[in-house]
Amino acid sequence: MNREFSAGGVVFKRLKGKIFWLVAKGTPGPDFPDNIWRLPKGWLDDKNEGRSPGPLASGLRKATQEEIKEAALKEVREEGGVLASILFKLGTEKYFLNFKGQRILKFVTFYLMEWERDLPEGFGWETQEVAWREFEDAKRKLSYKREKDVLSKANKRLNQPVQGSLV
Repeated sequence: MNREFSAGGVVFKRLKGKIFWLVAKGTPGPDFPDNIWRLPKGWLDDKNEGRSPGPLASGLRKATQEEIKEAALKEVREEGGVLASILFKLGTEKYFLNFKGQRILKFVTFYLMEWERDLPEGFGWETQEVAWREFEDAKRKLSYKREKDVLSKANKRLNQPVQGSLV
């Protein structure tokens, strides 16, 4: 079984006393033809112009905490089109996938992030659309239960009193 390592962000912003969450609609392609609403996330690094996982993403070299954070921030920029800052590490989720005849154990480290600003260039080719939604609407919009759970964890963490950094 192959292993892959990814990172991503659960991004929120405050607007007129309310909290909104960033969700992104993936661009359909040959490997993922459906319209999937997701959280921004991706490999820690890649090779072959983004077609395969790099040494960190494939586990050939253990990533540092800084490298994992940088990958999460990069994915939020690329897939969400925003600059954000990390507040807390939410944890690492494990997924078992079957992809192109391979069984993959994927680890995704998620961070709670606060929006700073939209990027003038917007999001990259992997994203078709982004939306800012209040919690319940964002949760309904996400396509996968595991990501809905991560969003719930982020919402709960955001509403807890601060007791020190978990980053």
